[in-house]
Amino acid sequence: MKKALVAFLFSIIHFSGFCQADTTMLLSDATVQIEATDAINDLYNFKFEQAETYFLRITAQHPEHPLPSFLMALSNWWKMMPYIDNEDYTNTYEKEFLQYIDVAIEKGEKMFKKDDKNIEAAFFLCAAHGFKGRYYSENKSYVKAAFEGKSALHYLTFTRGKGVLSPEFLFGESIFNYYAEWIKGEYPLLKPLVSLFPKGNKAVGLAQLKECATNAFYTRTEAQYFLLRIYTNEENNPRAAFPYAKYLAETFPDNPYFQRVYARLTWELGHYDVCEKVCYDINYKVNIGMPGYEENTGRQASYFLGRLLYEKGDLEKSKFYLSKTAAFAESGNMTKMGYSLSAYYYLGLIEKRAGNTSQAETYLLKVIEHGEDKDDNGAIYNYSYACYQLGDLYENQKNYKEANAFYKDAMKRVEKLDPALYSNTIAEITKNSQAGIDRIKKLKK
Repeated sequence: MKKALVAFLFSIIHFSGFCQADTTMLLSDATVQIEATDAINDLYNFKFEQAETYFLRITAQHPEHPLPSFLMALSNWWKMMPYIDNEDYTNTYEKEFLQYIDVAIEKGEKMFKKDDKNIEAAFFLCAAHGFKGRYYSENKSYVKAAFEGKSALHYLTFTRGKGVLSPEFLFGESIFNYYAEWIKGEYPLLKPLVSLFPKGNKAVGLAQLKECATNAFYTRTEAQYFLLRIYTNEENNPRAAFPYAKYLAETFPDNPYFQRVYARLTWELGHYDVCEKVCYDINYKVNIGMPGYEENTGRQASYFLGRLLYEKGDLEKSKFYLSKTAAFAESGNMTKMGYSLSAYYYLGLIEKRAGNTSQAETYLLKVIEHGEDKDDNGAIYNYSYACYQLGDLYENQKNYKEANAFYKDAMKRVEKLDPALYSNTIAEITKNSQAGIDRIKKLKK
């Protein structure tokens, strides 16, 4: 799922990074801190109505301050989060997010024009431009993201060395430090944009994020989220990601994004009992329509349950959940994704074992249809096995022409797998497919 997380400095996104001793700042108000913390916890737990009730109340109390608008933007951002990995996602929250973030920028600029030493105004301008840049980067509008990032960096310079330094102070710099370097290796075409910014340092960025995740008050959850995402996607280190996924999923049990990532990591790391429990919980929340529990979250949880039940030999229940996976995939335009292809494959195996050759053929051909233009290892793996199973199915039906063609296709496609990771699969498919071809040759003599 290595989507273009070109967030580097664009993700300087939390709203209260600089808790100074200056009691004139709204962010230093103890009452605001306590109430805001409760509301933000509601936000991360997808209790948006409760959170926004407070955000709107603080808007009435401080109509010219950027904080309430920024919080409303943050709320709409997290409403979008469950859909963020779907290339085709569109939803009603984008417009509101952009409206609120622009209002936060407008109010921050008014404060800053009155006093260019106002650290709070500089922070909100830095955070709001960074957050807007993050939105553009997720939508692959990299030029727009770069300009927002430049604005974020401009205001970040006004906060450095001002007031009492704290872990909160490091959050924006940590994101910038990591992604400014990561982007150079992953997206060389974007180097001209990266050259607009100072040099980063990935190791320093990770160290700063860890400090925020451990010691920060306001930015702790965002820092933990970014560590989870970096270790899961950019660093491909699920073991390092797992503690953050576990903490976030347990702390915010109704956050579908955290639950989904936690379920995937438990699956990948072999914590199958935990995975099963989490996935049943996700399925229940999808069924009752809890906020954010949409097709992709349901698709992944149903797939893991289907596979776990398949390995336990409970084929009827396995078929039920794999069929749900397929239904979610088809309703959400996700049929080409890896778990969807694998669900079709295992449905084909279940029907083949039951002697339902027509249904087995239908599912296995879906793997071929939706995986034909995919070149990642997961898709090639499912495609190769589906071809072999179709070859075997047609051979048993004495349809030797089709059987021979699919055996050959299986051998051809499996060669595209990474031999360092899939040597056993390559050997198995090649051996069994060649054996099928040899049997057919003998029958034709």
